[in-house]
Formats: sequence, C-alpha cells, structure tokens
Amino acid sequence: MSTMRATRMVDVGRMVCEEIEIPSISDGQVLVESEMASICGSDLHVVMMGAGVNHTFPCPHGYPGHEGIGRIVESKVRHLSEGQHVLTFPNPPVGECFNEYQRVGGDYCTVLPETDLPRSHLLMAQQLGTVIYAMRQHPRDVSGETVVVMGQGSAGLFWTYMLKKAGAEQVIVSDLSDTRLAVAKSYGADTCINADNGSLYGVVGDLTAGAGADYLVEAVGRAETFRESVDHVRIDGQIMWFGLPSVDQDIDMRFHKFFRKRLRAASTYGAQDEVDAVSFREALELISSGAIDVAPLLSHVFPVELIDEAMHLAHEPHADDALKVSIDFR
Repeated sequence: MSTMRATRMVDVGRMVCEEIEIPSISDGQVLVESEMASICGSDLHVVMMGAGVNHTFPCPHGYPGHEGIGRIVESKVRHLSEGQHVLTFPNPPVGECFNEYQRVGGDYCTVLPETDLPRSHLLMAQQLGTVIYAMRQHPRDVSGETVVVMGQGSAGLFWTYMLKKAGAEQVIVSDLSDTRLAVAKSYGADTCINADNGSLYGVVGDLTAGAGADYLVEAVGRAETFRESVDHVRIDGQIMWFGLPSVDQDIDMRFHKFFRKRLRAASTYGAQDEVDAVSFREALELISSGAIDVAPLLSHVFPVELIDEAMHLAHEPHADDALKVSIDFR
C-alpha cells in the first residue's frame, strides 16, 4: 500500500480527509500505522476557533493531532522496533496523529505495556500524562484541602481523579454536562455543579464558610472562566491555569482581586518534551494496572473519513453526552 488516508485543516471549522502518499521517515523517526487518535481540547481551539494555528491554510496533513496509538512499521530509532505498539505524543505543530500513517520522533512515543485492556484505553494516557506532568512541575500538598476543578472534559476529569488520589478532602467540580459530572462523581468529586443551573461561587462559599477554595484548577480554557477563577479561591490560595486559551488575543483579568488576595497562579505547557516521558509512562501504568477506569471516557468513535463531523461533535458535546471523541483508522 503506497497511499494513506490523511486529514487536513483547510479553514477554521473545516477539516477534510484525503488520500495521499505515505511519507518517508528521517533518521531519529519511526513510521507508525495509526490505530486510533483522540481529539484534545487544544485541537478544538485550533480547528474550531482558529486560536494558535501554526500554519497557513491548507495546513499540513495530520495537524494538529497529538494523541495517538499505533504500530511501528518502520524504524530509524535504535531503541524502537517494527511491530511494537506505541503511544504517540508529538508536539502539536508537527503532529500527524490524524493521519493513517504518522512520522514521529523517537522521543515522542513510548511502548505500550502488556495488559488485557483494549489499546483504546491506553490512548487516554496522553491526556492523563499532561495532568501528571503539571502536578509534577508545580507540586502542591492538597491533603485535607478544598479544591475546585472548573471543567470536566477529559483533562478536568483526570485532575479530579488525581487531586482526590492526592488526599484532597473536598473536591468541587463544575461543567455544563450532567454526563461528565456523573463520571466526575465516580472519579472522586464530592460536589458537582452544572454551571448552567447553579452558582459555583455560591456553592464554594457555602462549603468554605465564605473563605474560598485552597486550590483551583481551570481546565476549560475560556476567557470568562480564567477571569472567574480568581473569585473562587481564598486569600493566599493557589490557581493552576491548565486550559489552553481559546483566543490569541490578550485576556483581561481581575488583577485587583488577584493582588489583594495574595494569590499564586501557574500554567504549564510542553509535557511532550519531558525527558524519558516520565509522566506519560506513569499514566500508562495507572491505566494498565486498573487504578483508574477510563472506559467511561470513550463515548464516541468516528472513522477518520468523518473527521470534520467528529470535530464538530467534540466542540459542542453536550447534546450528545460526548466525553472524549476519538478517531479510528481500522
């Protein structure tokens, strides 16, 4: 077979699937026959909102896909062999995970562990790994604390799980989807707020006697939730701005309140470049060992030919109770 199915972003809000030649690889790369790929929230900001686009239209094939699993069919990397199944996590500007065959640098994939679980479950390790990486880069002891996670997409759900696992006494989460909130409950959330129907500010105030949360994670990536995050945290509290911004423009914020509360805030980026992919390997271990059940996340799977439909569903997931939307090449 000399050709492959390959996706292409041709305009904001529009992707197509085309037939192109299978590319050759360079030294230090492997060629991976893709089995599945997942759509990340950051992909939606690029494809559906036009934020952070790294290329002119039409973009390179496979962009911005960076969550994939597949089988190595050709290797020019010493420690990786043909036939091995791998998790792939390239940097989005050069990502080709939305192609049937993807070129990946040897440092941007890791061999999957032996497990009886479907390999589709291991695909979730890319997103989980980014959360583990953020917690490693900006550690906080949340034992006995009240924490808030805004947004319960896959990233927010993994934050909920990891913070409860780390000892948080009270985990308060918000989202627009009752389906996602139900999964959050199974992942350790103590209080779930549908942001369409309830006031997160009021609930946090009630549960903390008006003080605010000790720690908050913003996992939505929208200007309004960035601004709002400052409202929910106590004096001397801490914020993790994890969601990728959905706009390229500057976002104004409530700095007066941020200043007066003596808040600390951090963001994180670049989990793909971590030496030895430590966080992705830890995520694979958590999933393969059964410590976390990711089956509920695999709600919608589309053939690659329907990449545009998949993107639109992932962008507006609530009516169809979508959690993690994935692409299948088989």
